[in-house]
Amino acid sequence: MSPEQMEKRLKDQYPNSLVAVIDLTGTSDHFEVRIKADELGSLTRIQRHKAIMDVFQAELATGEVHALTIKTL
Repeated sequence: MSPEQMEKRLKDQYPNSLVAVIDLTGTSDHFEVRIKADELGSLTRIQRHKAIMDVFQAELATGEVHALTIKTL
């Protein structure tokens, strides 16, 4: 999965968000997601992280995405 694909999926899920996805290692399986979305504003930090992880549930389960660092703004 590419950073661009991840960014598109997040923007599809959270249309008015600001999103940046960074490939941390160049291996396309360790990523950092930075996201600001109004929909996440009322959630706790853990709920926000879970909501983002849920977007990539299939890729995390298969190992296509091995590590996902999440920064919500």
